[in-house]
Amino acid sequence: MLPRQSLTSYWCVFDFESKEATFSQLEKEIEAPDFWNNASQAQRLMKQYTTLKSEVESWRNFSRRLHDTLELAQLDDVSLRTELETEVAAIEADLEKRSFTAMLSGKHDRDSAILAIHAGAGGTDSQDWAGMLERMYLRWAESRGFQTEILDITQGEEAGIKSVTIAVDGEYAFGYLRSEKGVHRLVRLSPFDAAHRRHTSFTLVEILPQVAMDEAEINIEPGDIKMDVFRSSGAGGQNVQKNATAVRLTHLPTGIVVTCQNERSQSQNREFAMRILRARLLELKQAEREEERAVLRGEYTKAEWGSQIRSYVLHPYQMVKDHRTEHETGNTQAVLDGELDEFMESYLRHSL
Repeated sequence: MLPRQSLTSYWCVFDFESKEATFSQLEKEIEAPDFWNNASQAQRLMKQYTTLKSEVESWRNFSRRLHDTLELAQLDDVSLRTELETEVAAIEADLEKRSFTAMLSGKHDRDSAILAIHAGAGGTDSQDWAGMLERMYLRWAESRGFQTEILDITQGEEAGIKSVTIAVDGEYAFGYLRSEKGVHRLVRLSPFDAAHRRHTSFTLVEILPQVAMDEAEINIEPGDIKMDVFRSSGAGGQNVQKNATAVRLTHLPTGIVVTCQNERSQSQNREFAMRILRARLLELKQAEREEERAVLRGEYTKAEWGSQIRSYVLHPYQMVKDHRTEHETGNTQAVLDGELDEFMESYLRHSL
């Protein structure tokens, strides 16, 4: 009466013995009397332990739920059919979600993210397009339960924004958002054109992991940083900063410039600016490695501004299409309202 074989086949996903072994080993290390002798290493292990504990306990609970359902199914009680079918459907949905999360296995996929949006070619239309993307990603983050904070923003001259940097805090924020990195193209009838002609606008989206301060790959010497402070730009009136709290950091060896201006203290802005700088330096190092490998394979091609990853067409027809995966939808308003999971999942499956 029930797809018992399909239920039994789920047991294959419970092969997480290695993670449980690692978890048990970490428990022993944490209980050791000299665990905190090396503070930085202890903090790193505690972070790993907390993450692993949550994952292992989640799978244990799922395993118990599946075991209980299998036992009920083996009773062959017709009166339980409706209840069991409902439970099987819930288990399948849960397993599908876990399957999706399993694709987020990159080194920084579990980390929070830094999202940066930069208006490109297209003038006011592109600045308005950048503002639309900001709204889209903020809505997506809200639907996921992620916390967001605007760290730096430059408003557009007539509409929209020239650029914005947003901290997205939550587990797997970077893993989900890394599918969005690249150029996004908008085709529509311009509301800023008196003749109401069709315009094409481009905006660049950057996605960076929020790198921990003890990230071994990144070492920033104090002498390599030039710091400037200035007043944060406000909306006027009481919101104008009287004190110089905004921070601009310049990394002298690479020329990378990071700004952070928000209604907080100078020290907090500097801390966030350092976090962004570390993320950009990590991205630079990874890009250099990828370029070296590509050159060795004879496959290297320079990334150009015009190579958009996704197109959003609002005229003469309605369509959003990802050019990497060919995934598309005609429900453009839903996408612009933050419904991005299908595109993210399609990209993750395509990149496996």
